[in-house]
Amino acid sequence: MEMILQQKQELRLRMTPELRHAIELLQLSTYDLEQYIREQELENPLIELHEADRGDTFQETATSKTAAQGMEQPDWIKQHEDSRRDQLIKQVNLTFADYDTQQLLKTLIDNLDDNGYLSGNIHVPDESKLESGIELLQQIGPPGIGARNLQECLILQAKQSENCPELAEIFIRDYLILVAEHKWTEIAKGMELSLHHVKELHEYVLTLNPRPCPDLSISSTEFMVPDIIIEEKEGKLSFRLNDRGLPKIGLQRDYVSTMQGKSELSSYLRDYHKKAQWLLSSIEQRRNTIIRIVTSLIQLQEEFFRRGAEALKPMTLKDIADSIGMHESTVSRAVSNKIMQTPVGSFEMRTLFTSKLPALDGNNISQSAVKSLMQKLIGKEDKRKPLSDQKIADSFLEEQGISISRRTISKYREELLIPSSSKRKLIL
Repeated sequence: MEMILQQKQELRLRMTPELRHAIELLQLSTYDLEQYIREQELENPLIELHEADRGDTFQETATSKTAAQGMEQPDWIKQHEDSRRDQLIKQVNLTFADYDTQQLLKTLIDNLDDNGYLSGNIHVPDESKLESGIELLQQIGPPGIGARNLQECLILQAKQSENCPELAEIFIRDYLILVAEHKWTEIAKGMELSLHHVKELHEYVLTLNPRPCPDLSISSTEFMVPDIIIEEKEGKLSFRLNDRGLPKIGLQRDYVSTMQGKSELSSYLRDYHKKAQWLLSSIEQRRNTIIRIVTSLIQLQEEFFRRGAEALKPMTLKDIADSIGMHESTVSRAVSNKIMQTPVGSFEMRTLFTSKLPALDGNNISQSAVKSLMQKLIGKEDKRKPLSDQKIADSFLEEQGISISRRTISKYREELLIPSSSKRKLIL
């Protein structure tokens, strides 16, 4: 076997730690970036943070606007408070003096799910006291709390209701499944009632609460933190990055002069100085990248920012990347985890990029625009004869010139949490 020594020259792309961190930094939201900067202060002895003017803090610039129609809901930051479950237990201690009664009710409260229903196997010392315990629980909680299922929950509320119509309990107990399926004629026949009477019973049931205690889990105040704020002033769109609350990065002056020597300490500090400079450079580069992307977005989607989802044009990451001379992967990372606050609502930046559907006039339309149009079409339908998925598809083709399959309509409808036509049908 002959041994041969060869030289080989090749090019390889190596990702340095600095480049890897810069990419990670690009993907951070403004809130996460602040946390990252504070972590760097703890790790780097040269970094000294100067707090920004908190007159424009994240919480104060938070918005309660609903996400635009057809757009996905954004992430939230939560501020936790005491739970309703804890409040119920405190109320038990104040209302009932008997120890056994207190323990029974606390056991029931511990077995309530987040909507106020009793779940799982309940172990109490005396099973015969279970029903009386539920009645006592309802004295300090809303009607329906402690029910084992929806049917029992509604019946408990009906029994305590002063304006409960005759036959309402029978309507709930024997026909609730048919109510869910909107089989009004079958219900009327089974109860030997007119459709008008069935409608009255149904309208009463709608006044009852299927979730008698929906806040048993830890209650929270939710704030949305926008990374970009787009505003319309005097007919013109403008934007700003919501980064005024970020701390300013400076250097510890006591250590700067020490870096000039040739000691081991000087070398150690120079490494950290290099990391601090890299952090400043990466943050500025991240900021400039986002500004370029948002500027291009406003130019391409001006009508969307004025009118909403139905005016959203089909757009891909590559479209933005080509318009600003960046790589598609850079744009993808930059729009990740970013929230936009706009005149038409607040949403994740990534939801602006949607696939397209062909129209007969040769143009394309975005999925979000189709969903928005579908919501409007269903909102105007005759609820006595709601549109089927096929009729919605036919309407798009005839009125909008958009070719879309029934299966796609069904998919969009489910994504928007719109029930099927049979479940949208009213009695009269």
